[in-house]
Amino acid sequence: MYDLAVMWEWIAFSVRWLHVITAMAWIGASFYFIALDLMLKPNPALPDGAYGEEWEVHGGGFYHTVKYLVAPSRMPEHLTWHKWQSYTTWLSGAALLMIIYWVGGELFLLDPTKVDLALWQGILISGGSLTIGWLLYDQMCKSKLSDHPTVLMLLLFVILVIMSWGYNQIFTGRAALLHLGAFTATIMTANVFFQIMPNQRIVVEDLKAGRTPDAKYGKIAKVRSTHNNYLTLPVVFLMLSNHYPLAFGTEYSWIIASLIFLTGVTIRHYFNTMHATGKGPHWTWGVTVLLMVVIAWLSSVRNTETWEDAEARDLTPYEQKYASAASFEDAYDTVLGNCSMCHAREPVYGTMKWAPKKVYLETPGDVARHADQIYLQAGISHAMPPPSAVQMDEEARQTLIAWVREVRNQ
Repeated sequence: MYDLAVMWEWIAFSVRWLHVITAMAWIGASFYFIALDLMLKPNPALPDGAYGEEWEVHGGGFYHTVKYLVAPSRMPEHLTWHKWQSYTTWLSGAALLMIIYWVGGELFLLDPTKVDLALWQGILISGGSLTIGWLLYDQMCKSKLSDHPTVLMLLLFVILVIMSWGYNQIFTGRAALLHLGAFTATIMTANVFFQIMPNQRIVVEDLKAGRTPDAKYGKIAKVRSTHNNYLTLPVVFLMLSNHYPLAFGTEYSWIIASLIFLTGVTIRHYFNTMHATGKGPHWTWGVTVLLMVVIAWLSSVRNTETWEDAEARDLTPYEQKYASAASFEDAYDTVLGNCSMCHAREPVYGTMKWAPKKVYLETPGDVARHADQIYLQAGISHAMPPPSAVQMDEEARQTLIAWVREVRNQ
């Protein structure tokens, strides 16, 4: 039965939910410890080796936190490791990427108007680029550039800009920004797995063996953790971007994505400074607003694809199955009568200026390309058309269901 698609959709939703839950846990812990580290105050009464302390109040209780610059003189019996938030976030995100952009690659991964690649080639680029990104970044951090943190951050930004442009030359707009987010998140999780945690384990083992831990391990972990702190907000934006066509569906989406990394730096700089000094530099908000104005302006450049361009585009074998079905003509007429006034290159419904999520449903090719989405959004569910629009009757929905199931049951 084609209703396996419904089960697949719920699997994707469940994995996405898990991804959001674990991401909140990771980001929350990361932001908390960065803030805590910056708020630490010296106190001569602290134990030997202690760097600073912080008193906090939350949930009706008081908390007293002490940080040791390297490690305490004696290993405590209980030690809480903060690592699984990062690992589960990356693993669930990787699973979601595979579900949507690998298994569903015929629809969501490759853009045939940009480059002619087989799906397996796109998947290879998708997975391989994430690994290459980490290797480049890791080598830079291990080089003499580590003594020049500002230069290191600038070079990382250059890499991100290049990847943003490169992804945009191959993938669909949604996939390009999502992969840039995955590229960055892979660096962040790899920092935890390959650097931060191993260095902390070395310190713990030294303590257990009665050796004095080397301060360099804490320094390395601190640098990687700081990088993660500045990369977090752009990753969140990129993960949300597939809901907003003005972010992913415009000519300069790769520049928009690049500028978002700068806003991440300005926003985090404000909060990091505020945690350290009690007062944040207000100029950062002005710069952030200016960057967002530039981003909004770049997004206003209209898509250059015309109805004729879309009609002339060759269908993939996957799409051709839907376009050649016996029931396609009825389904196409149903979509034109119920959906195309909004899902058009030049929408004519109300004051709408852009098709929702840049989903076009005008040409036979458009409709064939989005068969699965049409089935889920307007066939078995009533998500589309929206309640405020003219409603599709049940007979029309059954027409769409019959069309897709005809192809799936072949």
